[in-house]
Amino acid sequence: MYVCICAAVTDVELRDCIGEGARTVEEVGEACGAGTGCGSCLNAVDVLLATELAPSEIAGLPLTA
Repeated sequence: MYVCICAAVTDVELRDCIGEGARTVEEVGEACGAGTGCGSCLNAVDVLLATELAPSEIAGLPLTA
């Protein structure tokens, strides 16, 4: 699923960036471009960071409400 339409970044690509060491929204943006356009995906990027770095109950929640 596309998380960032502006940079055409999927959730799989975001997880790869996080797996390769990105730890902040800014680092994700530098690694793959997500969140550097209009910014509407920043919340989704933040949620993915949280679920990947500190998996818990929120890991099973959808990216969008």
